[in-house]
Amino acid sequence: MPVAENIQKSLASSSLIRKMFEEGNRLKKEYGADKVFDFSLGNPDVEPPSEFGRILAELARENKKGSHGYMPNAGFPETREAVARKASREQGVSIDGSHIVMAVGAAGGLNSVFKTVCNPDDEVIVSRPFFMEYRPYTANHGAKLIEVESLSDFNLDINAIEAALSPKTAAVLINSPNNPTGKIYPAQTIAALAGLLRKHGKQTGRFPYLVSDEPYREIAYNTAVPPVLSAYSESIVVNSFSKNLSLPGERIGYIAVSPDISEKAELMNGLIYSTRVLGFVNAPALMQRIVAGLVEAKVDIEIYARRRNAFMAVLDEAGIEYAPPEGAFYLFCKTPAAADDDTSFAEHLRRHLILGVPGTGFGKPGWMRFAYCVDEKIIHASADAFKRAMEDLAKKR
Repeated sequence: MPVAENIQKSLASSSLIRKMFEEGNRLKKEYGADKVFDFSLGNPDVEPPSEFGRILAELARENKKGSHGYMPNAGFPETREAVARKASREQGVSIDGSHIVMAVGAAGGLNSVFKTVCNPDDEVIVSRPFFMEYRPYTANHGAKLIEVESLSDFNLDINAIEAALSPKTAAVLINSPNNPTGKIYPAQTIAALAGLLRKHGKQTGRFPYLVSDEPYREIAYNTAVPPVLSAYSESIVVNSFSKNLSLPGERIGYIAVSPDISEKAELMNGLIYSTRVLGFVNAPALMQRIVAGLVEAKVDIEIYARRRNAFMAVLDEAGIEYAPPEGAFYLFCKTPAAADDDTSFAEHLRRHLILGVPGTGFGKPGWMRFAYCVDEKIIHASADAFKRAMEDLAKKR
């Protein structure tokens, strides 16, 4: 057998996002890029802040000896201190570089966290819908992802999470702003979740970690993203610079832990060790040096706000219902009643050269995700295709 059984199973249900993205590339070659409306992949197209290019050029000219060599696995001390200042400001706490581990993007950070805190057959609770890669991230380390329903407005259902808690619960994983819904969990929800985890810990002797995946934190519209590190002592934030600086391909992120977290030294040593033995070794050296100077920078969020408004107008005109996003750059839409299900609706839209991702992949059948991190011209140009698709769907009933 050339491939392990678990990989064979995973490949059979591999990322719908990537499949749709690859289909989009094929259709663009066949019909022309201006005729295909590809909203499948959350790949930021807004250029990084101008400071990025300036710092990159300065570092390239500097050519300092040893600047591309190994450093401590947790990252350059000066970068960790700069990131700690950023996390302190966002999270309403006071932490220093000893609370930070630089990571290979948020994905690398999450894998380091789960390897560190999960025993075989431990459980990680997540609310649907959720980023589809959470399933393999937890499975990578022998843990089980326990999926629970969210409320009708996609807020966390605290009662559902409570019912799912068990002595095997290693962590509760949240993502705010959420991919795919754009939901921002309000402060009172975070407080209620923190109270629930404290109660569970006192009853069982095991306090689950609250792991908050926050790559979209700085893409928020008129709603602040509440802090987590100041809400619950056993909390861990995983973040990246992929979205706020438009650097997804550079794979640079970080892990930050609460200043009140228990057994901090052991946990940090575990995170650092896991980063090394997972094969990351350390976050990219050049990107660490760059982001240390960009902790106050971010892309123009208003660009995404305009695109969101334009896309909502397109969907309103086509008669497609959606959950208004409070952050990130996705629209999560209801599958029309005339469609059999979300996968058949995605195929119907594909025939009209519109690409989105079925909600089934996010644990939420009956919905679809569209990413609006694309040129606004494409969003406006898609209006006729959406209307024709809905008209054709109505004729088939």
